[in-house]
Amino acid sequence: MNIEIERKFLVASDDWQPANRKMTIRQAYLAIGETSTIRVRLSDAAAWLTIKGKTTGIARPEFEYEIPLAEAEEIAQLSPYPVIEKTRYFVAHDGVTWEIDVFAGANEGLIVAEVELERADQSVEIPDWVGPEVTGDYRYHNAYLCRHPYITWSQPK
Repeated sequence: MNIEIERKFLVASDDWQPANRKMTIRQAYLAIGETSTIRVRLSDAAAWLTIKGKTTGIARPEFEYEIPLAEAEEIAQLSPYPVIEKTRYFVAHDGVTWEIDVFAGANEGLIVAEVELERADQSVEIPDWVGPEVTGDYRYHNAYLCRHPYITWSQPK
């Protein structure tokens, strides 16, 4: 079984820039349930179909398959939810790669840093530009954001 183990944080400053590389991403969710989500992710040159299971702690089952970009465009049209738009920047720090997602569209203003780990108990040095951890806060999951955009949140951001 494939397991995704990741921690998620808000970004506290722009000190992570410049990044090593970046990718424009669109994500369309086909199904969002209590125990799983199914999405299609499109970048400029590739696309993936992803099935994620229920999160336990910081880990969850994840199955991801590269699919033809043209088919992904068609699959994305089947989504009953608004598409998530973001630019992902890749930043190397202390032996791991941080992914900084700068959201656009209805989630503009939100910037999140994620780090994927090899083990749930793996320690990681937190860079100075990383703010509060939001790993366990469902509001920062993309599946939540497509239904409850960041720009509509009434609480302080």
